[in-house]
Amino acid sequence: MTAALQSLQTIFGPDRILVDAESLKHYGRDWTTYFDIQASAVVFPETTEEVQTLVKWARTNKIPLVPSGGRTGLSGGACALHGEVVVSFERMNKISEFNPTDQTVICGAGVITESLQKFAVEKGLFYPVDFAAKGSSQIGGNVATNAGGIKVVRYGMTREWIAGLKVVTGTGEILNLNRALVKNATGYDLRHLFIGSEGTLGFVTEVTIRLAPPPPPLQVMVLGVSSLDAVMNIFAEFKTKTTLTAFEMFADNALDIVLAGTGLPRPFETKTPFYVVAEIEKRSEQDEEKILSVFESCVEQGFVLDGAMAQSQAQATTFWRYREDISENLSKYSPYKNDLSVAISKVPAFMQDLDAILKAAYPTWTVVWFGHIGDGNLHINILRPADMSKEDFVTECRKVDTLVFQCVSKHEGSISAEHGVGLTKKSFLKYARSEAEIDLMKGIKKVFDPDGIINPGKVI
Repeated sequence: MTAALQSLQTIFGPDRILVDAESLKHYGRDWTTYFDIQASAVVFPETTEEVQTLVKWARTNKIPLVPSGGRTGLSGGACALHGEVVVSFERMNKISEFNPTDQTVICGAGVITESLQKFAVEKGLFYPVDFAAKGSSQIGGNVATNAGGIKVVRYGMTREWIAGLKVVTGTGEILNLNRALVKNATGYDLRHLFIGSEGTLGFVTEVTIRLAPPPPPLQVMVLGVSSLDAVMNIFAEFKTKTTLTAFEMFADNALDIVLAGTGLPRPFETKTPFYVVAEIEKRSEQDEEKILSVFESCVEQGFVLDGAMAQSQAQATTFWRYREDISENLSKYSPYKNDLSVAISKVPAFMQDLDAILKAAYPTWTVVWFGHIGDGNLHINILRPADMSKEDFVTECRKVDTLVFQCVSKHEGSISAEHGVGLTKKSFLKYARSEAEIDLMKGIKKVFDPDGIINPGKVI
């Protein structure tokens, strides 16, 4: 390894390779906190050709590589545990080749999501993939995990906005996939294999993104809700009678934790079991009247116990913080997380079954629910008791994972809606994918990465 790293320094120069312990821990992990990081070096390429050189070096020296983006993942997908060299894309952060006719832009893999959003606004356009980690997550990582977020109900996942990809495979080949074409009926669209692959087939180096027209004025509201069934009834009312941009649910204990951590005011005096933040397009006075009509109908039917409509952008921002600040304020409790999904229509029955499992397993522990109800995605956060070590806590939680994922399988859902499989859910993949599917995935991995050096040990 020492000789190999010396040869790597010759290629990249000492200023673009880090080997100190602090850097290895920093770049060798994601937001998961319970893995023992054992990276051997961190390399900072700046071009696709340099990534290609790095992959060829890794093949020659039989040294595995782990991609590192914004490191906001929650599945261990960017963790280096066995002496891997970490490939940081933070220097590949240029936004270039904006095409106003096609409404596309080319981003380096290291472009921060929020930087792309701001660039789109400057051009009079909109990049709709949005989530709490947008200020640190990178576009390459978004592609690798097919990131979703809060506007999926209106705009879909990252996949819908990828017009083309430039990638370096595990064999060191550079592929330019789809080339921003709208129509391309020439066989397999390999672009879509890389979207959601968690960096296991090769490294995404450039992404051609489609941008959208700017959204119309939006009405943001917070609703206090009587029950989970009522949450779904409210969703059905707004979904069928208005144009929803987002529909987010969280439990009362999630709101309490955010209020305690941020000092934000309560949205209204009434305390309710569940809350919803809804965002609806408001193109005209007729839209505004329809939104108010649906809200009043939900109150009359007992679905909504109290509510507030944002009267300014500042108030809308505060309303969104009730939802988006949950994860940050939960972090001090070292929560054990699961992000799961089922078909939207199956959410109530799924949550009921899952709630029974969690209450039986953790009768004295705090479980915090929130999620993107508009696309069937639920986030479960089990808070670590103050008197329990992190190691014992994870061990206890993992004992119940099997029951949780059996419940997911029963409701024909996914064990990972948007955070990926990585290391944390690899052994449970059988609850979301058939044996035949997993065998095919292994075969695809072998084609693109025959030496098994690209993010090894993740997903499969």
